[in-house]
Amino acid sequence: MKKYISLIMFFGFLFFFQSCASQGSADSKTVDALVNSQDFTFHAQRANPMNYDVINVMNSIPNSTAARMLDLNGNYTIEMSKTNLEVVLPYFGRVFNPSYGDTSSNSYRFTSKDFSVKPSQSKKGKWMVMIKPNDVKNVDEINIEIFTNGKAFVYIRSNDRQPITYSGYVSKRVVKQETDNP
Repeated sequence: MKKYISLIMFFGFLFFFQSCASQGSADSKTVDALVNSQDFTFHAQRANPMNYDVINVMNSIPNSTAARMLDLNGNYTIEMSKTNLEVVLPYFGRVFNPSYGDTSSNSYRFTSKDFSVKPSQSKKGKWMVMIKPNDVKNVDEINIEIFTNGKAFVYIRSNDRQPITYSGYVSKRVVKQETDNP
């Protein structure tokens, strides 16, 4: 009887971890179609600051850890279409030229209409999408590394702050409907 219980527990854990691992994954053909159409959304699940001093400061806050602060809820995205690039991402790190009055400019929140995109694919199927916004003054380059299962890794290089990376996944971009509220 103990063998059956341990066998059932083993398969239970196996199915549990398999379902957790499949979240946010997609088919490689779907990923290829998304990147080729240049019409997709990156959903950030975790921020990864490059400076360890930032993590030390987060760990010094009572009743909190840096791991919980850096886990994002999915509302932070990069929405890319052929004519528009909308970035809404938090920033954790050192800003060299901060704006004291407007705290919203200390994160990455901008819309670009003038940008260049260079997608390239490796032999194993991994995509590297390099985006250079021309009408945003503080962002130099956004690199999105998209794996065949839909998982993605974003690296943002900026002119006035330390670099930061984000991990998450890509999906089809949902077109927002304009509603008229009287």
